[in-house]
This record gives sequence, C-alpha cells and structure tokens, in this order.
Amino acid sequence: MMEQVILFTIIMAFLITVLLAPLFIPFLRRLKFGQSIRDEGPQSHQKKTGTPTMGGIVFLLSIVITTFIMTGKYSEPGPETYLMILVTVGFGLLGFLDDFIKVVMKRNLGLTSKQKLLGQIVISVIFYLIYTQNDFPTSVSIPLTDLSFELGWFYCLFIIFWLVGFSNAVNLTDGLDGLVSGTSAIAFGALAVLAWSQSQYDVAIFGVAVVGAVLGFLVFNAHPAKVFMGDTGSLALGGAIATIAILTKLEIILILIGGVFVIETLSVILQVASFKTTGKRIFKMSPLHHHYELVGWSEWRVVVTFWTVGLLFAVLGIYIEVWL
Repeated sequence: MMEQVILFTIIMAFLITVLLAPLFIPFLRRLKFGQSIRDEGPQSHQKKTGTPTMGGIVFLLSIVITTFIMTGKYSEPGPETYLMILVTVGFGLLGFLDDFIKVVMKRNLGLTSKQKLLGQIVISVIFYLIYTQNDFPTSVSIPLTDLSFELGWFYCLFIIFWLVGFSNAVNLTDGLDGLVSGTSAIAFGALAVLAWSQSQYDVAIFGVAVVGAVLGFLVFNAHPAKVFMGDTGSLALGGAIATIAILTKLEIILILIGGVFVIETLSVILQVASFKTTGKRIFKMSPLHHHYELVGWSEWRVVVTFWTVGLLFAVLGIYIEVWL
C-alpha cells in the first residue's frame, strides 16, 4: 500500500508540473517577467536575458497539492507535513518577493541581504516554536557514532543557521540551466529513502513529491532553459531540504547528501576571503560552476558533472545511514 502511495506521489507531482508549466510560461512572458543577467557573470549567459523566471511557482504548487492529496490517502497530515509546507511556502514567498522586485521594479539585486536574512530568520523562529510545541527532539546526532547532543533552546539557533544556510546554499547553486533541478531531485530522493527507512512516511511522501515536481520542471529548465525557477524556487527548495533533515534527525548527514550545495557555498566564502586578505582570487569566478564554465567546459558538461557528484554524495549518505 505505502509503496503505491510513494509511486503515485512522484507520478502525480511530475504530471502536475508538466501540465501547468506550458500554461504558466506564456503567462510569465506576457507579464514580461524575464530574468535580468548580471554584467559581471559569464558573457555566454547574456543570451539568457528575458527568459521567464519565477517558474518555481509551478513546482511549489505541485508539491503542496500532491503532498496533501497523497498524505490524505495514507493518513491525516501530521505536524511534520505542516512544518515542511510552512518552510517551503514561507521561503518560496520570500523568494517570490525578491524575484518580483528584480523583474518588475527593475532592481537587479532584489531584496537587500538584511531584508532577506530577516525574513528567513522570522520563518525559522516560527518553525522552531511549532516544532517544540509538538515535542520533537532538540538534539543533534553525530553519524557513525552513538553520540547525541541535547541543545535545548540553543536548538533554535541551530535551526536558524541550518534553514538560512541551506536555503542560501541552494540559491547560490542556481546559476546554470537544470543544475538545481537535478541536484535537488537527487538530494530529496536520498532523504526520502532515509525517511522511509525510519518509517516517517509523511516526510517520505513530501520528499518524493519534491522529486517528481522538480523533475517535471527539469523538462522545461534543462539547457537551453525555457524558464528559470528564480529565488522563488531555490530558496524554497533549500529551506525544504533542511527541514526534512531536521525532522529525520539527519542534520549532519545533510552536509554530505547536499554536498554540491555545500561546496558551491564554500567556493564563494573562500573566494571572498582570499580576495579580501590577499587580493587574489582562487577561482576564475564563484560559485564554482562558473569557474568551470570559464575554463572552457560547456554548460551542459558542468551540469551533468555536478549531477554525478551529487548522486555519489547521495548514495554515500544512504550507505552511511542504512548500512554502517
């Protein structure tokens, strides 16, 4: 029974996205919701100017609809489901506001970093309050050991750091056609497998709903992209992946499963630190995917390579949690 629910979930989410996208993309074009490309980015990206953005709305609708329908088929949605939807929709709305300012108000940088951070913190604190009211554990476990650290109210700070950190990490990774769609499908798939192994079926249903939805989006987002997810999609996916890790107590293993996002973020941190301290750049451009473009790799080669690395990280994460 549960296997059928999982299978139907991924199929439903995929089909909803695939059916909605062709209706939504022309709508975005009519509204002139086209992406502006930064001048300091790779020059090859300038041809993408005007490609519709905010496409994340499509797969977010698919995720929410599919999750509630399929969770209802299995049981009544529990607090885990509402927490995952809260963060996904909350971060998605924050990203939508950022995108709206960029494409409609013509402010290419969107929300200021302080405004975006404040919004992320507020959503994270609301998540923590609901989380603790439902008596979820506030400890962090160390993989491959029996160690577990009870953080008490410090767990609130941990949640803020994790949600904000991974939402921004996925956002930074979203720079090439299909890059985040593919890597996030892999990472959410791995977490769904681990949630299933813990008998957390609500979480598993949500995870595979995300997989189906972003794979459906990939049909239109693969190179050459007909639509971008924008911050609407990337911030939501980052917040959602961190939320699943918190609910399954896989916070630390997420560093491995989401290794591509972590590496992309580290490349930015290292680049900035190096330039400020030595005046020299480590990479030709950060995040890391742009470096490989500038050394001569095609966009598709970069994307497929990062997908492959993400898959290896995901398999290793599952192996560590299930078999070691």
